[in-house]
Amino acid sequence: MAYAVVRVRGQPDVNKDIRYTMGLLGLNRVNHCVVLPENPSVDGMLQMVKDYCTWGEIDEETLSAMLRTRGKIKGDKDLDDEFLKEKTEFATVEELAKAMIENDFRMREMEDAKPVFRLHPPIKGYEGNKRAFTNGGSLGYRGKEINDLINRML
Repeated sequence: MAYAVVRVRGQPDVNKDIRYTMGLLGLNRVNHCVVLPENPSVDGMLQMVKDYCTWGEIDEETLSAMLRTRGKIKGDKDLDDEFLKEKTEFATVEELAKAMIENDFRMREMEDAKPVFRLHPPIKGYEGNKRAFTNGGSLGYRGKEINDLINRML
């Protein structure tokens, strides 16, 4: 399983430890998204940034759509099947998405590819960026509902 993590809030006065953790995750701006493997170290990092980000388990269809529409390589070019055939062992974006879901491959391992997806703000906005998802807001863990949010942001 893999997590999709989206930064929801951007404040200038963020605690330095939280800012450092978001930098390690690659979430430097609002509406940036990264795909991370599910393991204890990532879980601890997500608990540290829970007041600024939202995350959940991404499915293969949403990840392949995100790779096709918002995946970028050096020179701000789109990620496509031809690039994947040259630089990786994957023939299509769908194969790459499946490998990322199964934690066999990460975007950081691919040469010349950008590991961060720059998404649009969600259609109809966030539910509220000061409360947890369980309390009617947008922050924290949201499970499979992350797919709906990402589809609104593509």
